[in-house]
Amino acid sequence: MKKIVIGAIVILVLLLIGLNLKKSNNSFEVRIKKVEKKELVARVEGTGEIKPRKNVEISADISGKIVKIGVKEGNKVKKGQFLLRIDPAFYKADLEGAKALAKATEAELIQAESNYKVAKESYERANELYKKGIISKEEHSKAESNYKGSISTLKSLEFKIEEAKASMRSAAERLKKTIITSPVNGVVTSLNVEEGEVAMIGTMNNPGTVLLTVADLSVMEAEAWVDETDIVKVKVGQKAKVTVDALPDVEFKGEVIEVGNSAQASSALASTEQVKEYKVVVLIEGDVSQLKPGLTATVNIQVAKREAALTVPISSIVVRKREGKEIEGVFIARNGVAKFQPIKKGIMGEMEVEVKEGLKEGDVVIVGPFKTLRILRDGQPVKPSRTLEKKHGGR
Repeated sequence: MKKIVIGAIVILVLLLIGLNLKKSNNSFEVRIKKVEKKELVARVEGTGEIKPRKNVEISADISGKIVKIGVKEGNKVKKGQFLLRIDPAFYKADLEGAKALAKATEAELIQAESNYKVAKESYERANELYKKGIISKEEHSKAESNYKGSISTLKSLEFKIEEAKASMRSAAERLKKTIITSPVNGVVTSLNVEEGEVAMIGTMNNPGTVLLTVADLSVMEAEAWVDETDIVKVKVGQKAKVTVDALPDVEFKGEVIEVGNSAQASSALASTEQVKEYKVVVLIEGDVSQLKPGLTATVNIQVAKREAALTVPISSIVVRKREGKEIEGVFIARNGVAKFQPIKKGIMGEMEVEVKEGLKEGDVVIVGPFKTLRILRDGQPVKPSRTLEKKHGGR
């Protein structure tokens, strides 16, 4: 029984060897393509959203009840146009109080100036009389003390006058801030309050009430996030194409105006590892009237371009081991035999890659099928497949 099993195994091994030998003697049917020169563009893609270039969130500089709103969401506004008013009653009273204090201090100053003149004259007269020995030293000292006291009172009231005027200016400024106007020409993109609500100013720990947002929709940009593996290729000034999901048939042209230096970490959907992305801002050119803030956008940035690059399809690139090292290259079809040729790559387009070293124009490379390229070895016989050529436009 044991001999029968061993014999069966030997026969099976011989059959497998025979099949492999037969396969190795047969030519692989492959799809081929000539190496040619053409324009090649390398692009980097990122996704994000449309934003206005100027987007102003307006908060209150003072606290108070909102008594009037002069605009609605979607209204166009001009710079300086009235937007809303905060109840001015408290701030008017504050200003009147500051004015009254200033007037009272001015009255005190007038009296102090009069006292100063009297004290000065008394001191000068006492000084003369003391020199002649008519009055005592005590009387002279008293006149001198009154004179110096009047000077001190006068200076103190002068400082109080300046302080009162500053308080008056501050109160007037706060009263002025009860009327809020638009800082830019634009559109009211959001109105977050209603009449009767209380506007709060921000503190160190709590942000203030954002009353409304005014955006200049005549200048729009796409703020996108680009993967860390591609961000090093992106530079300010590069041209870009912008598309939005809401307008699939419209393509906008733009230019990179900002490349972020800080990464944003986001969790990958199918992994616990974090993917790092960098912000890129593209200024959109031309008519942007169809765009609205918040629309999902895709930016396609041109990071490199070759006018006459020697190219091969990306599908033709394979990796083979030589002397223990993995080397990238392609298989050249030459005289019915596959010849592995190492190459040095340049820029990469959507479907093709630049070859900087290893090939010349007119070389015939094997581009598929993938399952054949995966197992193809140097020196194996190959032949162009007519079926594959028909399926791929005769290539």
